Amino acid sequence: MPRPEPSFNVRDYNRYAWNRQVYNRNKFTIPVSPGIIAAARTGIFSVLLTETKPVPHDWFPPLDGLELLGLACGGGQQGPVFAALGAKVTIFDNSPAQLEQDRMVARREGLNIRTIEGDMRDLSAFDDESFDLIFHPVSNVFCPDVPPVWREAFRVLKHGGLLLAGFANPIYFVVGTHIDEQETLQLKYTIPYSDMESMDPEDLDACIEEGTPLEYGHSLTDLIGGQIAAGFAITGFYEDICPDSPVSKYHPTYIATRAIKP
Repeated sequence: MPRPEPSFNVRDYNRYAWNRQVYNRNKFTIPVSPGIIAAARTGIFSVLLTETKPVPHDWFPPLDGLELLGLACGGGQQGPVFAALGAKVTIFDNSPAQLEQDRMVARREGLNIRTIEGDMRDLSAFDDESFDLIFHPVSNVFCPDVPPVWREAFRVLKHGGLLLAGFANPIYFVVGTHIDEQETLQLKYTIPYSDMESMDPEDLDACIEEGTPLEYGHSLTDLIGGQIAAGFAITGFYEDICPDSPVSKYHPTYIATRAIKP
């Protein structure tokens, strides 16, 4: 798998990087087990928008027959669970290898899951008001700008539809995303943050050489205010931690929101 040239497009690079993460068995690329699918078929399920705290069941409407979009949600983790619960599932993701994880589980379990490759900021593959629910786990950290994501999500949701979203708290990026940076817990970067512009050039080159996905730290104005500006009404909120991050000893590093399109 060739590494992109230095003048690469970030979306193209992150596609390559997440394909590589699948090859390296990153924990966010490991598909669910047959036991989890068997439990979901009986109505027992747990899914994550963030890293450790399950989404409250009362955030979901009845899922049977629901048109559900898993936005930047490849990996064979949440989508197959929703399909086993009876939802009509479409998974939209930038990584072909991540989408293949969903297709693999669908074949293994006899589930019907539609998969489409694309940029989370451009949902032109879908008509207006196509979905009842969008499930968008932590992934916009790999996207340079978030407001277009919210606007497109609003467009493709039906009135009364729900957007369930997880994202990184900006505090995670203020001290840096690398563990050695976080151990010192010193304020180092400003928000908005970009690996491409904020990181030391030698560290950036090392990340690219390793095929590490490039990340962006967005402001709360864009992450939460952006949903409101797109037309959503936020009706639920919780915080979560990243167990591997020293920052989480002092402050939550993830946020999840439930929003409705009026």
